[in-house]
Amino acid sequence: MPLRITGMNSGLDTESIITELAKAKRAKVDDKKKEQTKLQWKQDAWKGPNTKLLNLYQKTCGTLRFSTAYMKKKTTSSNENAVTVVTGENAVNGVQDINVDKLAKTGYLTGAQLSSGKEYSESTKLSEIKDKNGNQIFGGTGSISVTVEGKTTDISLSGDTTIGSVVSQLQKAGVNASFDAKNQRFFISAKKSGLDNDFTITATDAGGSKAMEAMGINAPLDQDSATLEQYRKYAAYYVAGDRAQTIANMQSLIDADVASKAAAYKADNDAIAESLQKNQEKIDELKQGSAYQDAGGKSATDLKTAMEAKQEEIKQIQEDMSGLAGDELAAKEEELKTAQEEVTKLSEQYTAVKGVEDYETKNAELIARKASNDQHVDADGNATQELKDEVTNSYYAKAENAAKVMDDYDNGRLPDSGARRIAGRDAEITLNGATFTSSTNTFEINGLTITAQAETTEAFTLTTQNDTDDIYDTIKNFLKEYNSIINEMDKLYNAESSKGYEPLTDDEKDEMSDKEIEKWEEKIKDSILRRDENLGNVSTALKETMSAGVEIDGQQMYLSDFGIDTLSYFLAADNEKYMYHIDGDPDDSSTSGNADKLKGLIASDPELVTKFFTGLTNNLYNKMATLSTSINGYRSYNSFYYDKKMKEDYTNYTSKIKELEEKVTAYEDKWYKKFSAMETALAKLQSSENAIAGLLGG
Repeated sequence: MPLRITGMNSGLDTESIITELAKAKRAKVDDKKKEQTKLQWKQDAWKGPNTKLLNLYQKTCGTLRFSTAYMKKKTTSSNENAVTVVTGENAVNGVQDINVDKLAKTGYLTGAQLSSGKEYSESTKLSEIKDKNGNQIFGGTGSISVTVEGKTTDISLSGDTTIGSVVSQLQKAGVNASFDAKNQRFFISAKKSGLDNDFTITATDAGGSKAMEAMGINAPLDQDSATLEQYRKYAAYYVAGDRAQTIANMQSLIDADVASKAAAYKADNDAIAESLQKNQEKIDELKQGSAYQDAGGKSATDLKTAMEAKQEEIKQIQEDMSGLAGDELAAKEEELKTAQEEVTKLSEQYTAVKGVEDYETKNAELIARKASNDQHVDADGNATQELKDEVTNSYYAKAENAAKVMDDYDNGRLPDSGARRIAGRDAEITLNGATFTSSTNTFEINGLTITAQAETTEAFTLTTQNDTDDIYDTIKNFLKEYNSIINEMDKLYNAESSKGYEPLTDDEKDEMSDKEIEKWEEKIKDSILRRDENLGNVSTALKETMSAGVEIDGQQMYLSDFGIDTLSYFLAADNEKYMYHIDGDPDDSSTSGNADKLKGLIASDPELVTKFFTGLTNNLYNKMATLSTSINGYRSYNSFYYDKKMKEDYTNYTSKIKELEEKVTAYEDKWYKKFSAMETALAKLQSSENAIAGLLGG
């Protein structure tokens, strides 16, 4: 708005006069703003009910219109401490006998305490672990074998292997493993409970036995049937003093392992060849780029150094620019621009050269890995003699060591190391005389999910029946949600009139306190949906659908047939005339004393209850779908009010208000020009009078 200085010659309060002249036109602007504000409040008022209606429509009715919502059953146990039961809709009603014979267990190995008087950590080497007399236990080489779910992993150990490395390799083999430095023990366990998910750790040679002894993980074999069976299996192949026969006994195992390892080496070589080709393509692509060629053979390190130096140069230039102006500043800015461009080029060159170097390093590593693989397989993927000898020697050592372990075991020479082993075990229950097993303590049987919690010595019962309370609560919650929405809509529709109240202008607000403004606006907002046609139509449609009833097997039935009805007109509170009450509902003081007909019907005729309420909620769902369909220019999909029309009207108000304000401004400008002309004329008159007075000597 331009700054105007008026009334200099006339002495008139031009500003006030023009404001008063434009008052009528300004009032039209204010009226439109008030109408727009009320429209905005109306949009806001609709958001809450619309969200609740949408929830009733999509979630509640969308679920309750299907019979599965009423197929709720529960199972009680005569021994609640022994099992918990989740009852599915397909569970069969009846009484069943059950006994929990065994609980599932997870395979667990608690290592012996390393008690040499020295504290060990994950960085400790195996050769540094001493016995209680301070003597070294393991210092050479050895191997142990970890079998998890049928997969066997061999772990090679030496005196330089650290405790942390052992833990890492055990984890990679498929078990949970850790070393507790505070308690100086290894802890190893299966990742899942159950017999088939258990693990075994066995020594594959004498060195492996010593390594297990040093780590304190050589648990007594009589506590671990799976490990004992593993040793017994390989000991059976061994023939003392006859290496050839021992190997012959295991030849099928050796051949299978050789073939498996050869295939793995061949697959790795194929993958290496593919990676080498892809890497070389990347190298060639980078070398052909201008950035790499512009580098002129410099290394990535050289380029990084040059780039860092140039960045320091830029910082110095920026510091030098402080306080400069004119030509000096322009020169420095040009210098800065050149330096920044050089940094960008160096960065591109560094990225290209570094990429080539990285790919070349990867290729060197791949070539080295292939060279190692080539010692085990030829170009066609056939096992070399070195691989055959390696596997054969490993199996012979495994059999030889197993035979020694079993001999010591059979003759009672295996000492108690202090390690303890709990074998993995399946859970087992007997249900109606049949035995069921599970790797966990959970069983899914004929619609029941049974979780065993404690072993029992005698059978107890599980009783499955319709969950009357749950079905009752489902219907009750549906009615509670419906009542809440209907009561709210009736309250909004029947709100007291706010006649005489209009949204306040800024000038009016300036004359009132914040609390007065809040009360004033609240009065209007509370009645903003009073007698709203859209609200009334939705409310009426829902009420008619609920009261219309449902036809079941040729007979029309109503909510009242299930002990559900509204109160009499004179007993119902204002805006609660269409609220439904359930006879016998303990939470409803109006009907709690009546006989509970609904709960009785759920227990005696659940099929009838299901048919009625699926029909009722389906009718309500379809009606609400119609009430919230999209109407071009008026309503969006899933909206129960004319949100599109309101939005369009709001935009139109904005345009109209702008147009009216422009007219007011033009009107005021017209009057300002007139008064300005008058002031100019008065100024000239005053000047003439002063001149005449001067001539007359006045």
